[in-house]
Amino acid sequence: MQRDTNPLVLSRVIGDVINPFTPTTDLRVYIDGRSLCNGYRLRPSQIISRPRVEIGGQDFRTLHTLVLVDADSPSPGNPYHREYLHWLVIDIPGGMGPDFGNEVVEYEAPQPSLGIHRLVMVVFRQPRRQMLIAPEWRNNFNTRQLAEVYNLGEPVAAFFYNCHRENGTGCRRA
Repeated sequence: MQRDTNPLVLSRVIGDVINPFTPTTDLRVYIDGRSLCNGYRLRPSQIISRPRVEIGGQDFRTLHTLVLVDADSPSPGNPYHREYLHWLVIDIPGGMGPDFGNEVVEYEAPQPSLGIHRLVMVVFRQPRRQMLIAPEWRNNFNTRQLAEVYNLGEPVAAFFYNCHRENGTGCRRA
């Protein structure tokens, strides 16, 4: 029996936040000029400013939606705020980043107080330019529901990094 080595499956991002999908767009994430890999561990002081994001593609007419959520809010052992919305940007042209889109919910830096939190970035290809209503609150956001309501379909790219409190050891306990 072959084991799945996809980091999104191993970390349960696929399942907890999104359904299985086939990536069709490149997604690159940078913190302080350094390219990140799935599962990279960061402290809150490293992500006070929003990450630099590059979405692949060469057709500026192809538009994307980017969502950043905390899958483990307020704690991995009791994520009753799952998902906590940290950032939402729409109308990002292919080959560009969020600076060229429309920020619906401005970036809020994660501040985990307990355990290791998975910060999940999901990109959807939009069927057309969107009129998207900002959610009333960030707690209990649902990425799957957003995709369904705005007819976004399956993700085209996803990425996650881990974050734990500044002076913590980074244990995954509740």
